[in-house]
Amino acid sequence: MNRSVAAALQKVVGAGQLAGAATAIWRDGEVQTTCVGWRDLEAEQPIERDTIFRIASMTKPITSVAALMLVEEGRIALADPISRYAPEFSHMRVLRSPDGPLEETDPAERPITFEDLLTHRAGLTYGDFHRGPIGQAYREALGGDIDSDVAPDDGMARLAKLPLIGQPGSAMYYGRSTDLFGLLIARIEGAPLGVVLQRRIFGPLGMQDTTFLVAREKRGRRAAAYGFDEQGQLTKRVTWSGVVVAERPDEMAYESGGSGLWSTLDDYLKFARIFVGGGKVDGVRLLHPETLARMVTNQLTDSQRADSGWLGRKPFAVGRGFGLGVSVVLETDAADLMRRGGVGTVSWPGAYGGWWQADPNDGSVLIFLAHNIVDLAQMAKGIGFGVWGAIDTFQTLAAV
Repeated sequence: MNRSVAAALQKVVGAGQLAGAATAIWRDGEVQTTCVGWRDLEAEQPIERDTIFRIASMTKPITSVAALMLVEEGRIALADPISRYAPEFSHMRVLRSPDGPLEETDPAERPITFEDLLTHRAGLTYGDFHRGPIGQAYREALGGDIDSDVAPDDGMARLAKLPLIGQPGSAMYYGRSTDLFGLLIARIEGAPLGVVLQRRIFGPLGMQDTTFLVAREKRGRRAAAYGFDEQGQLTKRVTWSGVVVAERPDEMAYESGGSGLWSTLDDYLKFARIFVGGGKVDGVRLLHPETLARMVTNQLTDSQRADSGWLGRKPFAVGRGFGLGVSVVLETDAADLMRRGGVGTVSWPGAYGGWWQADPNDGSVLIFLAHNIVDLAQMAKGIGFGVWGAIDTFQTLAAV
């Protein structure tokens, strides 16, 4: 345990800003873990090293690695149109205005490519990012972002019928691109995405607790869902902000390659170490060095970085780029949570309070896992941001 990290996180937990958190610092082949607070406050069950968390968008880098494994094998090429495997997307339309009427569209100027999906330049989005008609259309057609009753093939067909919010390749629109790539991986491989990830990544790396559906015998290790009431008081949540169900049914076919995984500190550490190991961990190679190098190289143009934004922020405007599924530091800034570490440091957060980074300059990996469920309406009121302060503090202390 890192005592300074533990003391700092305990203050956040004690202030009611966080139910609990688990952290890992991996450096020079040694790992230091710290667990603070509760996975179930009411039952007085503490966060432990093997506690299982929903990792939300920390799923995206994993799906992206699986996609690049297919590229290495020659199964797909980044420049290939996705319609090669998903003819549903052969004739796309594009909204003239992202929040304009759904019927006001133009033809797509070119097909969506696999590279567009990895860089979020496909013209796809998340419904909750929009108040206009496209937001409601996404919700009605696709169901929840993470758990959905819409079957994979039906989901692809419905998504293909919706207009894009930008021309393919023109701009970065964060959204369902990685989810679509996950569905495509399953179609290409002829097996559910979870099965593919288990065979290609989780099994070889020994990631025993990373799944879309937590086995019944492991469910007691899960961190409960905690969020905030309208007064900003920490409270246990029955649902997860409407994008997931309280308990995923065994028969649910949809698996979100963008946000659906559960994992643990040690499991995610095994994965994240490929970014400081040249694509290899403990003798197991997932990607060749040249593929990994391309993955962690900024793919956005200067104008795309400047213009990309969601939830009122422009995360890539200064000193930060986006590769093939991960954020990458272009200019170090110790004052910026997402730009610490040396140039080339990669990371990507999860909406429920998860975060990680891997710095190839000193070979370090940092991981922070928590459950901090905040609605967009609450965020607009400034509720629930304590977890980001906790991550910032952890990152600062971990660098000492």
